[in-house]
Amino acid sequence: MKIGIILETKEHEKAWNAIRFGVTALKLKHEVKLFLMGEAVEIESIVDETYDVMDQLNQFSEANGELLACGTCLISRKLDDTTSCPISTMVDCVELVTWADKTVTF
Repeated sequence: MKIGIILETKEHEKAWNAIRFGVTALKLKHEVKLFLMGEAVEIESIVDETYDVMDQLNQFSEANGELLACGTCLISRKLDDTTSCPISTMVDCVELVTWADKTVTF
């Protein structure tokens, strides 16, 4: 199954659970794309011992999940794209939704 995940928050526990959901789906052999929108483009800056978002992001990447980030959201926060989070567009977000068999939003 193709699963699209849209993450719109940098709240530690919600971001951690969204990515953990993606990692679990990848381990179950699903294809997964994760689109970061709004404040979620800032998740690489989360430092939390209980909800280790960076560990989950690394697992997501290692399991070949595809990570996308809203370019407008990055620019408005004066953030640059990174190798783990390339600049994407709203067209990419729409394409994720139409590509996916199921889409979940956190």
